[in-house]
Amino acid sequence: MERNYVSVFLLLIVISCALAKDAGKKDSKDTTAKPKLPQTLSRGWGDQLIWTQTYEEALFRSKHSQKPLMIIHHLEDCPHSQALKKVFAEHKDIQKLAEKFILLNLVYETTDKNLAPDGQYVPRVLFIDPSLTVRADITGRYSNRLYAYEPSDISLLYSNMQKALKLLKTEL
Repeated sequence: MERNYVSVFLLLIVISCALAKDAGKKDSKDTTAKPKLPQTLSRGWGDQLIWTQTYEEALFRSKHSQKPLMIIHHLEDCPHSQALKKVFAEHKDIQKLAEKFILLNLVYETTDKNLAPDGQYVPRVLFIDPSLTVRADITGRYSNRLYAYEPSDISLLYSNMQKALKLLKTEL
């Protein structure tokens, strides 16, 4: 009988040691996990660029600085938005040209219906001049989604950015 107690006691010690080792491994994994960095206003579209926080702030800054406003509507979990974001952020000429704009990227819809002239889809890029007019004449290549761009349209987006700046100079 005494032998059975000793066997059970030793078995309990072995089990508790095994559980303690597993718990230690789980704790060490949690401490080695990389801390999540706070999200910036760029949301990955160009961390070195200056982004505005709200639509109202962007309109105010555009009007007072006399710079055009570029608004990018996107969703964090949309594969099309993610693909365009990656190409946009890696395109050195676009990043350089974007410095001449007031920039805003939105992951939510605004109450301003002028920002969805042909529907609420993503990704969607709109240009607004300092007179606070949506530039309906600066569009992408799709007739059913005028302001949509895909990664393959990055050169068109670049030329539309140049067009927004050029029209600004000739019209003001």
